[in-house]
Amino acid sequence: MESFSIKVPSQFILGAAASAWQTEGWSGKKETQDSYLDLWYKNNKHVWHNGYGPGVATDFYHRYKEDIALMKEIGLTHFRTSINWSRFLLDYENAIVDEEYAAYVESFLLELRKNEIEPMICLEHYELPALLLEKYGGWGSKYVVGLFVKYAEKVFSRYGHFVKNWFTFNEPIVVQTRVYLDAIRYPFEQNTKKWMQWNYNKILATAKVVELFKQKGLKEKYGAKIGVILNPEVTYARSTALHDQEAARMYDLFFNKIFMDPSIKGEYPPELFELMEKHEIIFEYTAEELRTIKENTVDYVGLNLYFPHRVKGRTTSWKESAPFHPAYYYEMFELPGRKMNPFRGWEVFPQIMFDMAIRMKEEYGNIEWFIAENGIGVENEYRNKNGENIIQDDYRIEFISEHLKWLLKGVEQGSNCTGYMLWAFTDNVSPMNAFKNRYGLVEINLEENRNRRMKKSAYWYRELIRNRELKVRDDDFVK
Repeated sequence: MESFSIKVPSQFILGAAASAWQTEGWSGKKETQDSYLDLWYKNNKHVWHNGYGPGVATDFYHRYKEDIALMKEIGLTHFRTSINWSRFLLDYENAIVDEEYAAYVESFLLELRKNEIEPMICLEHYELPALLLEKYGGWGSKYVVGLFVKYAEKVFSRYGHFVKNWFTFNEPIVVQTRVYLDAIRYPFEQNTKKWMQWNYNKILATAKVVELFKQKGLKEKYGAKIGVILNPEVTYARSTALHDQEAARMYDLFFNKIFMDPSIKGEYPPELFELMEKHEIIFEYTAEELRTIKENTVDYVGLNLYFPHRVKGRTTSWKESAPFHPAYYYEMFELPGRKMNPFRGWEVFPQIMFDMAIRMKEEYGNIEWFIAENGIGVENEYRNKNGENIIQDDYRIEFISEHLKWLLKGVEQGSNCTGYMLWAFTDNVSPMNAFKNRYGLVEINLEENRNRRMKKSAYWYRELIRNRELKVRDDDFVK
């Protein structure tokens, strides 16, 4: 099979991502500073693979200089992470800053700057303070929206001059979908109306923080931008039949357009209000709030894309006694012969990058966007070490290459995509999977004091960043 090279545009970002809770560990954390993830881990530890959780994570809190030196060695120009809301404040009501944690954040931001790595900072990557979940119901509360804006104000005041790339949330739909829609994560409450309220309140919170960002003049003073990191699932219908096409359209409405439309266009699809009324799951809102959302859309968006989502029209009737779930309108579909990542149970279909690129161009005004996460998790990677003790993760190199290939085709066709951020920079702990599936360019060796070692993919990524040339297979891809 022949191969050919694709030139990576000179200004196209090639970076990597992580989050605070998945890397920092609990060192220095006060008892009152648990996040939602900390609370879940403490109350439901047995579902986390081998008992690993956020307690130590990768110990970035102590080892950030070592990690940033590796970022520099690989050649990363951008690193996306988060500030842990639950740790940044001692008092969430009055927004009293924890100076110890704030000093750590400033130190790692300065270290990134010193190494010419641009920080991209998210205000919430599942790090909702546990106290606010227990006391007010978390993102189900408009009061918590106000507290989030107070927190954002403190962060902007401290670091507005350090950071040019800001984001309100990472994957704002995920926590409530796992907890209140599918009831597969702590505290396991199936409540579709609560799910919808969390969705709305996070959209409102984004708009209010964008409004604050404008008021503080961060764009004018520092050339900064603010956006949100979403995880739309590129959705394909089983067939061209109307019932399958309608199933895909409804899935897209409930899980993709529900965040993309208000965040980018400033308004919800009218049909969504009709469906929420019909199924009695409509969120509480005011005309003033909708106006705030309309007037404070994001500057750009990051999109996390890993796998396609395939659906078909329902073949069985929905139990009317069951609480409403969007699956009322669709069933999952598994494509025969699909390529799989057997460790994660996800289909591998790199064309999602191109299809989303064209959608962003045609449906969302060609807004600036970038891939904020994409990567492959593999179990037992240590088995692939060579004589020099370096993990030979050729499968990761192939995965990145194929996805970048399709993404750059979208760029070539005019989609305003400005970069690709690999998930993840190092192996890190994930919800429930813990360290089971490894995603990193850099290995975290749990048996050797969490020592770091670059994998083969890290050396490959370094050459890609240096040479800006992607070598790919000429299979079913149209040049």
